[in-house]
Amino acid sequence: MRDRFRRLAAAGVVLLTAAALSPAPGTAAAAASHPSGGGLSADIRYTEYGIPHIVAGDYPDLGFGVGWAQAADQVCTLADGFVTLRGERSRYFGAAGRPDGTHSSASTNLASDLFFKGVRQAGTVEKLLRQPAPAGPGDEVKDLMRGWAAGYNAWLAQRKITDPACAGKEWVKPVTQADVAAGAYALVITAGQADSVDSIVAARPPATGSRTPSARPGARKSVASVRSRLARATGGLGSNAVAFRGDTTADGHGMLLGNPHYPWSGGRRFWQSQVTIPGELDVAGGLLLGAPTPSIGHNSRIAWSHTVATGVPMNFHQLTLAPGDPTSYLVDGKPERMTRRTVTVPVEGGPDVVRTQWWTRYGPVVTEYGDLDLAWTDRTAYALGDPNAAQLRMFDASLSLGKARDVAGVQRALRRTQGLPWVNTVAADSAGRTLYTQSQVVPRITDDLAERCSTALGRVLYPATGLAVLDGARSGCAPGRDRDAVQPGIFGPSAMPTLTDAPYAENSNDSAWLANADRPLTGYPRVFGDIGTPRSLRTRGAVEDVSALADRGGLTLADLQRQQFTNRVPAGELAAADTARACAALPGGTATGSDGKAVDVSEACRVMAAWDRTVRTDSKGALLFDRFWRRLTDTVPQADLWKTPFDPDDPVRTPRTLNTAAPGLATALADAVSELRAARIPLAAPLGEHQFVVRNGKRIPVSGGVDGLGVWNMTVGRWDPAGGGYTEVRHGSSYIQAVGFADHGCPVNARTLLTYSQSANPRSPHYSDQTELYAAGRMIRSRFCERDVLASPQLRVEHVRQR
Repeated sequence: MRDRFRRLAAAGVVLLTAAALSPAPGTAAAAASHPSGGGLSADIRYTEYGIPHIVAGDYPDLGFGVGWAQAADQVCTLADGFVTLRGERSRYFGAAGRPDGTHSSASTNLASDLFFKGVRQAGTVEKLLRQPAPAGPGDEVKDLMRGWAAGYNAWLAQRKITDPACAGKEWVKPVTQADVAAGAYALVITAGQADSVDSIVAARPPATGSRTPSARPGARKSVASVRSRLARATGGLGSNAVAFRGDTTADGHGMLLGNPHYPWSGGRRFWQSQVTIPGELDVAGGLLLGAPTPSIGHNSRIAWSHTVATGVPMNFHQLTLAPGDPTSYLVDGKPERMTRRTVTVPVEGGPDVVRTQWWTRYGPVVTEYGDLDLAWTDRTAYALGDPNAAQLRMFDASLSLGKARDVAGVQRALRRTQGLPWVNTVAADSAGRTLYTQSQVVPRITDDLAERCSTALGRVLYPATGLAVLDGARSGCAPGRDRDAVQPGIFGPSAMPTLTDAPYAENSNDSAWLANADRPLTGYPRVFGDIGTPRSLRTRGAVEDVSALADRGGLTLADLQRQQFTNRVPAGELAAADTARACAALPGGTATGSDGKAVDVSEACRVMAAWDRTVRTDSKGALLFDRFWRRLTDTVPQADLWKTPFDPDDPVRTPRTLNTAAPGLATALADAVSELRAARIPLAAPLGEHQFVVRNGKRIPVSGGVDGLGVWNMTVGRWDPAGGGYTEVRHGSSYIQAVGFADHGCPVNARTLLTYSQSANPRSPHYSDQTELYAAGRMIRSRFCERDVLASPQLRVEHVRQR
């Protein structure tokens, strides 16, 4: 390897950023040069679009290279996240400011700080780091995190920040291994404690002697509120992924298309890289910022992606309080005192804020969940149970997946690590096998336990939503432990809904039931998800598409790329023609808007009839249907929207046939027309003229649509009619990968795209270059094998090390 880099230097393509005399990665000298953590180094080979291929001699070195390269592209985003994790947002940005939602649902900087300061004060992350594997993180992951921190710090020390978002800011500071681990911890508790931060930090015991009744909402309102809150628990994250079996492909190898829907800004962005320790690890894919290895990606034998799962990773425990003491609760008739966690937060321009949080054996006390009232009275309180708050194994899962050699190896990796908190896994291998598995950390709440231990509220919520409310006064009502589980209170691997070797295995964020419509999965507890219920339009459209592809056979990467950018709108195919006919039948071509005014909708009738039922950038009528459909589905219940109801024996094709007589259809149409006209947007304007992002003053059109339309290529825009329509993407298609395998030459064949590009720095050449590709519906030919990396016409190599 050393000789290869000398040859590159002689050819004039190597940029050395440290002394050339340092040991080359992969040599015995490199491995022995930092037994106590010093002298870390790596080689970073940049190819087209700023994609780094990082080579190192061991895990600390590899972490160093990843930390360095991520800082180079994303230092301001990363630094802002570390401010959050240290609980210092109020100090630098003011207590009333609002975090970006990366690390929690906190509504203010103060709430965020109170929570994360409390985590740090309790030493939670440090305790989990010290926990031996397999319950705790392995040594390789700890070395990666230590190296990542060193690489980030070395970049700060050796390079000048050019991003105006944080250049010269005092809150950009060096970090530690514990800071990196804290980022991983915030990620695993996303759908648990981190989703209830406001409630945790605001919970207060009732005044002594008070008897505050708990005003419970009705059953229907409770269910609707919880469903809505659970859907938002991961901050709007979602995904599609499909694996195709070898007998459906042109070459007999498996294939995978991954399309996660993640934020386009902030700390939940993906960042693309290949990471290599010769003879030990070689994997490429999308890394979440702060992660040292790909979260999704491929090696030479397997490819995998994740989708947000329906398993409910938390629950509530209803506490029976000790008489006369609202901070003590009874378990098996014996009182236990709550633990006080008093936290102090420095605030910009004001005195420190001191608040107390209350914790129990089950978790923190909370007082609300969405619109669900969980009031703390003199008799009752509620604690949040979150098994992910007791684990730090997510990076171990990612690293183990990157080492797997086949689908069976993927399953072994997930069984061993048990660290994925709220995602499914879809995988394909070079031998032609496929896998879907909902291997996530879920509280071990069997249907039997819920039947025996649910409170009155739980008996309403659990069957309908999967959220359990258990009797905290009985120790026997705590979640149990499976024999094959690595921690108490969770299901073991044998309980996970899993489908192997199906012609296709697909998930679009519905439950495991229809991972393959011909081989439905059943028999899992309700906490994992529902069975025999209506699927989202995105799931229905995806299953239609991928099952047709599998039936046709002979699939190539070009087919997968076409699927990604087909931009078909299932809602339009189901409803646009009927809407256009109903519109044309309106007397005088007018409809009454929600404000009571008559609106001429005759042009809308013609536009909707002529619309091509896609959300491509040149599609005329897509924006009109989008604005109409949002209004219609917000105001008309699903039960009233369709003439043919849902049939569990025909779940992909039902419900269907739009009920044009439903009250609200004409009103939704009138309001959509009025809205677009008020914004001076022609009803037949091409979508790309009014769905776009602006990068360095250039408007870039964006295709795609929202989940409610059923579009695979999800785009959730920020609606700004005064600015011209959807003027920014909040979240949507992010790190896209289409992966196949080969018998000759490089064993892996892949196309990738990072929709928002590698860097958040507007001064970087890689600030929007891949976004331009996304606008054109193009993807990048991946350079995975060594000869392909070295053949890149834009190859630039940096040798980086600690000084």
